[in-house]
Amino acid sequence: MEFDFTWVLLGFPIAFTLGWLASRLDLRQLRIENRQAPKAYFKGLNFLLNEQQDQAIDAFIEAVQNDPDTSELHFALGNLFRRRGEYERAVRVHEHLMSRGDLTQPERDRAQHALALDFLKAGLLDRAEAALRKLEGTPFEEEARLALLSIYERSRDWANATEIAARLGTSSHGSFSARQAHYLCEQAIASIAAGDTEQALDTLRQAVAMAPVSARPLIDLAKLQHQLGKPQDALRTLQKLEELAPQGLPLAAGLLANIAQANGQEAAALELLKTSYADTPSIDVVEAIVKLEKDPASARQWYARHMERQASLVAAGKWIEGEQLQDAHHHALVQRSLGQATKPLMRYRCAACGFEATQHFWHCPGCQAWDSYPTRRIEEL
Repeated sequence: MEFDFTWVLLGFPIAFTLGWLASRLDLRQLRIENRQAPKAYFKGLNFLLNEQQDQAIDAFIEAVQNDPDTSELHFALGNLFRRRGEYERAVRVHEHLMSRGDLTQPERDRAQHALALDFLKAGLLDRAEAALRKLEGTPFEEEARLALLSIYERSRDWANATEIAARLGTSSHGSFSARQAHYLCEQAIASIAAGDTEQALDTLRQAVAMAPVSARPLIDLAKLQHQLGKPQDALRTLQKLEELAPQGLPLAAGLLANIAQANGQEAAALELLKTSYADTPSIDVVEAIVKLEKDPASARQWYARHMERQASLVAAGKWIEGEQLQDAHHHALVQRSLGQATKPLMRYRCAACGFEATQHFWHCPGCQAWDSYPTRRIEEL
């Protein structure tokens, strides 16, 4: 049987024509898809600029479906989910990015950082910590360390916080010695609670050496020395406070008065308090001076002296206490009313977030800032 070449000759043009049509269809489809992806992308960008996040997310989802290999779209979509509080969806987007084998190392580092932020915003601190630890040696290292420091402070993990603060102290973020001293003070408090006062003393001395011009280590050390029945040591520590960190003495004014009375050192303490008051007028220092003054008339005069320097309803109430009104019954009523009126006036206010409290905080419970509270109480009507 002879082979008929006629069919071969006829088949070549047909095959060529079909191949050409198929290539044109593929090219047309590719052009359509390439037009759709940028269009969806720019539509999403427009929604984003107009703060229409719901519509922006829909547009970016459409763009990602049309071009699943575009990493920038994934980053944009993941960040939008995080901003909306949809942390689970943000995690899925960034984990999908991490699973891709075609990512460059910079893109992989960026995806790892984005994933860590997702966990952090979602409050999954253990997973956020693990993700942030993986950013060591990347361009996101400094940001990761700051985030880790925040996690350890929130969880009161002072040992790890000290480690991270030490690393940050060697970078361009400046000195972290004052914050490290706070961590040591917190560890000393834990040692005191556990009954290990010797360890607490040693830790507080380390804190003083770490940040010699910080007020807290000296105040905490003086408190512990006083509790341990070492008033002379405590008095020397507070004298050091007046020398190195005088702004902190108002916080320790009452403690200084108690130590002086227990040790018979009223004269030395009065000199210290009067020096402090001359530099920074404070009702806390005035009350400590009044407590140590032996002459009641001289003591009461300090309230009048304070009112000459600044208006103070608290000082006015204390001064009126010593006045003899005609009606003793009315005098008691006036005193009680003034006492009730002045209670809410004596407070501390965080300079960072404005959170107010009747007690002083070294670490603001509102915004987590350190050393943001003034060392003397404010009086505002």
